[in-house]
Amino acid sequence: MHPIVYGIPNCDTVKKARTWLNDQGLQAEFHDFKKQGVPAESLDLWLAAVGWETLLNRKGTTWRKLEPAVQASVTDALSAKAVMLAQASTIKRPVIAWPSGRITVGFTPEAWPA
Repeated sequence: MHPIVYGIPNCDTVKKARTWLNDQGLQAEFHDFKKQGVPAESLDLWLAAVGWETLLNRKGTTWRKLEPAVQASVTDALSAKAVMLAQASTIKRPVIAWPSGRITVGFTPEAWPA
C-alpha cells in the first residue's frame, strides 16, 4: 500500500509534501479535491482522527471569503463537515492517509512515519 495525498495540485504545501514523499522514495497516490471531490466517508475518518478544529483551514482565502454567517455557523464537527463538503478548499492541506491507517494534516515531515 501507498500513502494517499489529498489536496489541490497547485497548493504550495501539497507540492512540498508530494516532493518530500517522492524524495523519500515513497510512491504516493494523489486525490485531487478539484477533480475528484471530497470523499465524504474519508472526511468522517479524518474528523474522527484529527478533529474538526485541525482539519478546517480558517486562515485560507476560501474561509475568509465565506459569508460571516457561514463562518459563525461552524461550531462543531457536523457544521464543519458541511462547509468542507461544500468548499473543499476549506480543508487544511494536505491530508495524508498513511498505509498504517494514520491520518496527518499539513506539511509536517518530522511527524510522518519513516
